[in-house]
Amino acid sequence: MADPSSNYTVIARRYRPVGFEDLIGQEHVANALKNAVSSGRIAHAYLFTGVRGVGKTSVARIMARALNCVKGPTPEPCGTCEICKAITAGEDVDVLEIDGASNRGIDRIREIRANVQYLPSRARFKIYIIDEVHMLTEEAFNALLKTLEEPPPHVKFFFATTDPQEIPITILSRCQRFNLAGIAQDKILEHLKRIVTKEKMKADEDALRLIARRASGSMRDAQSLLDQLLAFSGGELTTDSVRQLLGSADDERMGQIAAAIIADDVSGLLRLVELCASEGLPLVELLDQLIAYWRDLMAIQVAGDQAPGLTIGPGLKAKVIEQAKGLSLDQITAGMDLLAATRQKLKFSPLPRALVEVALVRLARLKDLIPLSQLAQAVSQGTMRASTASPAQTAPPQQRPAATAMSYTASGPVKKNDLKPPDSPPAVSSARSTPPAPAPMHRQMGLALEADSLISVWAETLSAVGGLHERELRRGTPRLLGERAIVLSFGAGLENSWSYCNEGPRIKRVEEALKSVTGDECSIRFERDGSVPEVAVPDAPVVATIDKQQVSAAREAMARAELNPVVKRAVELFDGKIVRVDEGFGEE
Repeated sequence: MADPSSNYTVIARRYRPVGFEDLIGQEHVANALKNAVSSGRIAHAYLFTGVRGVGKTSVARIMARALNCVKGPTPEPCGTCEICKAITAGEDVDVLEIDGASNRGIDRIREIRANVQYLPSRARFKIYIIDEVHMLTEEAFNALLKTLEEPPPHVKFFFATTDPQEIPITILSRCQRFNLAGIAQDKILEHLKRIVTKEKMKADEDALRLIARRASGSMRDAQSLLDQLLAFSGGELTTDSVRQLLGSADDERMGQIAAAIIADDVSGLLRLVELCASEGLPLVELLDQLIAYWRDLMAIQVAGDQAPGLTIGPGLKAKVIEQAKGLSLDQITAGMDLLAATRQKLKFSPLPRALVEVALVRLARLKDLIPLSQLAQAVSQGTMRASTASPAQTAPPQQRPAATAMSYTASGPVKKNDLKPPDSPPAVSSARSTPPAPAPMHRQMGLALEADSLISVWAETLSAVGGLHERELRRGTPRLLGERAIVLSFGAGLENSWSYCNEGPRIKRVEEALKSVTGDECSIRFERDGSVPEVAVPDAPVVATIDKQQVSAAREAMARAELNPVVKRAVELFDGKIVRVDEGFGEE
């Protein structure tokens, strides 16, 4: 007597879509194809793309039934005629399903080219469904080009792939492409409920939600997991049995880990990791759940308790909302980056537990870190405490190493309490510390621009602007126009430099640099070929002008300084830049 279990068909095959109305989460594709069939605008080649298990091959079969049904072409194939039944079973002689991974050579494509000229045996169209078409070789694609572009009227091509980037553009341009999206978790959950009801079995909603979440948008993965779990549980699916088989932590455990992280309870975190390891929970799965948990925190922080796509269960939602209130968005996103980076490292590490523990401890300390912008401001103002300042913190700006959004130094992470209030005096790190150099007089006193300070002011302004903009500005000759205005003159042949500098954003940038140097609002105007621009200060007398001899002398002094071996060594040692040369430098 034959074993009845040998005839069992898995759920993923028994509940495969048979009509356009059965496609879950792909309504946009179903409507487009139904309209094409109804209007008779049926292309000769279609490409269906998307991740695994979202219905690519199912759409191709449904489309084949719609075209070859005895009542067709129709957007609603009957499903009862011999042709529809044969296509559903994958046995129709006129609908050939080819696996691109195992039939990827040019010989198989030559066989297709030789057979397309023959009429279908009994159906309306001869249809080729090539799954994972991106696996074909380059020679096979090239052999298919001409046939794909101009096939006989009785031939249709349906391609399916998970990796459309690997398909040559010459093939893509000959197909109508449809992108099948990952299926939403709620839609997978509702479909699983219907399957359990039809199978006359029982399952907790939380258990089905776990399956839907693990499926990651793939309906086939969800159905396969459900089939496996129903067999494992004996017909009644509970949340505990799902967690035991899938190796995932329950919501309560995830809430405990998140609470320990937020409370900076490092010892509690280590105990929870030990507990998860003793229960056989894979650390990769733990990290995946934490990433999903932190994503929920971010979504709630941004969109409130009605945020879409939450993976947490209803029993934990109130707790997650409360936790999100105690974190800033920057802390949450920095935590996401940390967890994702650890997840990537876990693939290649022989010590996965150590990596996870270190990541969780660092995650707990993120709330004590400060943004890089605040750290840079504190260093520049001298408000960093000497007891915690490291060489990386006290180095000049040009020597300071690059840092991420949350700052770490050689002595550990920089915490908020390592900064003194801005109005407190700077701490002295040692008796040998060099006092800060006094600011230039024009910056200390905020006085009006004067002829004798114009050269140094303009040199510092150029240094503040920097880059190509600085080089173009150096081509002009500056002069004062009133107490708060500078005119930059460009001679003949410098029209391009004048045009480059005389643009709104660049003018604003120079004026901002002038303000940072002088401590007061100053304006900049440009003139070309002797033309005098309009100045915002009416009837402002010309206080001083720098003639060409002065400019030439200043440039010669700068050149002498750049060639001076002592100055050159100082610039190299401190990674500095010459911004001003005092009068008399280099003279005996």
